[in-house]
Amino acid sequence: MIDALTLAVGVTALALAAWCGFAAYRNEPTKDWHFIGMAVVSLLAVVQLAVAFVQLARGQSPDKGTALFLAYLLGAAACVPATGFMSLSERTRWGSATVAAGSVVLAVLEVRLFDIWGGGSA
Repeated sequence: MIDALTLAVGVTALALAAWCGFAAYRNEPTKDWHFIGMAVVSLLAVVQLAVAFVQLARGQSPDKGTALFLAYLLGAAACVPATGFMSLSERTRWGSATVAAGSVVLAVLEVRLFDIWGGGSA
């Protein structure tokens, strides 16, 4: 895994969570600008997915199991798009809150992916 990419996904996910959380606080649904933010975060997660598949194909493997790593990786890639679609059906402040919660979940998944791959171990 590329540590900088993992950090970028986590930080952008937290920024999206703060942005959508603020919209929920102001009693606003998700708007077009929020969906652009979701697209950026989702694109980074898909790039991470592709990089991970390339590294696995080259023979590198996570420290704590490939199946566990793939499960977290696929969940991370699907997290923000799933909550974005859910926010389309809930056009109230709770749609924004759903995206904020999903973005926090993505940031936590990134920390877990870093740990499963073996990051931080010397």
